[in-house]
Amino acid sequence: MFDIFISFFNIVLYQPLFNALILLYVYLPGHDFGIAVIVLTIIIRLLLYPSMAKSIKSQKILAELQPKIQEIQKQYKDNKEKQGRAMMELYKREKINPLGGCLPLLIQLPILIALYQVFWKGFQPEAMVHLYSFVPHLEMIDPNFLGIINLANASIALALLAGITQFFQTKMMMPQVQKTQSKPGDFSQIMSKQMLYFFPIFTVFILWKLPAAIALYWFVTALFSIGQQRLIFKQQKHVE
Repeated sequence: MFDIFISFFNIVLYQPLFNALILLYVYLPGHDFGIAVIVLTIIIRLLLYPSMAKSIKSQKILAELQPKIQEIQKQYKDNKEKQGRAMMELYKREKINPLGGCLPLLIQLPILIALYQVFWKGFQPEAMVHLYSFVPHLEMIDPNFLGIINLANASIALALLAGITQFFQTKMMMPQVQKTQSKPGDFSQIMSKQMLYFFPIFTVFILWKLPAAIALYWFVTALFSIGQQRLIFKQQKHVE
């Protein structure tokens, strides 16, 4: 059963992503592996754009609803049934699915795992057996990005850049009401601040030992997400 799952994963995700990366590397001017990674990242984000837009809207609305959610939790702290009913009424009234922000994130996870394998194994000659017949078979790949960074090795600079962009991306999702209406010592405010710093630090911690290609993908993904969030928030303000 496990072998079937691995084969399915390779056929559906790993091989298409690996072949797309090689095609971009071969046919983009300059044959720069870093540019190929950036273009592939943008293509993936464009394909995921509709689902990610819904996810961002759901996350933002849920963040803005935190004061009301806390009020319900406090009001019905001794009656979980009434608390759950009040929560569902709030979600229905605000036309929000509390799980709406989770599905796109779950979709991204297998893609991230597949890309990890692409960047981890893609520099090895034996990985070329996974190329389709119409894709040029290369003896080796030059992993240098702009002649400066070897994407096959770890790069603390790219890991830090990914962490910094992750910080700004997370900060954008923090609701303004928490900054203006929260009381000192408010639990949700404390948690939000902890997550604001935890995610970037965790990002750097993960990436600083991995191939720099993964850090580059993460960095470009975060930049794209920041742009997407700004666009969505701007559209929401016009609607309001």
